[in-house]
Amino acid sequence: MGCGKSKVSPESPKKSYASVVQSLVAFRDTHDDDGGPKRQKDQPANWQVSSYVNSPKPKADGRGQRDTVARYRDKFEPRVTARYDIQALIGRGSFSRVVRAEHRATRRPFAIKMMELEAPEGREVCASELAVLRRVSHGNVIQLIEVFQFPQRVYMVLELATGGELLDRVVSKGHFTERDATQALRMALAGLEYLHNLGITHRDLKPENLLYYHPGPESRLLVTDFGLASFGSAKPTEPPPGEEQSLRTICGTPEYMAPEVLLRRAYSCAVDMWALGVIAYVVLSGSMPFEDDSRSRLYRSIVKGKVSFNGNPWPSVSNPAKDFILRLLVLEPAARLTAAQAARHPWVVSAAGGSSRNLHRSISRNLRRQRASRASSQRLGSAASSVGSGSPFRPRMPRSGGQELWRVSGSGATLRLVL
Repeated sequence: MGCGKSKVSPESPKKSYASVVQSLVAFRDTHDDDGGPKRQKDQPANWQVSSYVNSPKPKADGRGQRDTVARYRDKFEPRVTARYDIQALIGRGSFSRVVRAEHRATRRPFAIKMMELEAPEGREVCASELAVLRRVSHGNVIQLIEVFQFPQRVYMVLELATGGELLDRVVSKGHFTERDATQALRMALAGLEYLHNLGITHRDLKPENLLYYHPGPESRLLVTDFGLASFGSAKPTEPPPGEEQSLRTICGTPEYMAPEVLLRRAYSCAVDMWALGVIAYVVLSGSMPFEDDSRSRLYRSIVKGKVSFNGNPWPSVSNPAKDFILRLLVLEPAARLTAAQAARHPWVVSAAGGSSRNLHRSISRNLRRQRASRASSQRLGSAASSVGSGSPFRPRMPRSGGQELWRVSGSGATLRLVL
């Protein structure tokens, strides 16, 4: 299911990685860490809720918020509301709504994702996500608690991740070092290794889909959002017979796509490792290894794969950290580090060499610059492309030969990448 031969529309566009600069505020040290790393642990009442999906959340403006909650509560099946108290709308997508809820018997908080099944795309996204979530159980992967299935809707009860996105944590800490980066990457790698061993390729790995379970400093990091995930080859080589079609479709978020995806070659879970290399670059610098206002130039840059470590804070970043990134941003998928190999990289194991240097100022400055640049480009070229920056998509690929690698039409515009 998911990104197979059929064309499945992704969730609604999610915010760009640079938008986390809105969270450049002091990290709230007043939060206790008594939630612990165990699953389904009760969370303190004063914890700030962060949505499971990273969509705009309604403002808590008294009556307006109560009306919104009531409106979505009414849409829920009685069998669901009899078991869970619906409290707040915290996210929305093209085919889904996510609410914060409390189990009526235990008072434990959860997220409930309501998936609409009327559209074929919604059914397939739902089936793809359920196929993955029903099989996984790992401390660094979002946990499915239970499912309510009805003809027109499916309700997924999930862990409620309240600690915010990965980059939110980076910019709100006020002090960020390589050691902090490796702590986060170790947890992401643990989740990826588990998924890849099950033959699951995420296909939309990015900072927005890495959420902290709670705001405490010892919180575990969770891999979330499996709407584009696929069961396919777990080997970074050509998929075995019968799986080529399921792992050829272009999907994901543009800035994090691996070269083999853009080139429409058969691919494997190695695409997730490329995305992790991009994430490591962003976490350490606040900028992207491949970026351009032009989609065609962005993709041309990705398929060339040349990574630069110019500008701040890279002179303050250790060589082992750069080596880790370069071993992931490798054009040949088979030559990339696997999740298990990346977890054993010397930099990840020891965070040696420059790990005590505070990179926060440069990271924050780069994020601000990136946000300003993208806001300007979106104002100037909002009608030029239907693909939002930082949002997952599935472009319509040309069937004929030639040099045209991708094409997406919409809003009266057609974009092409030609090498």
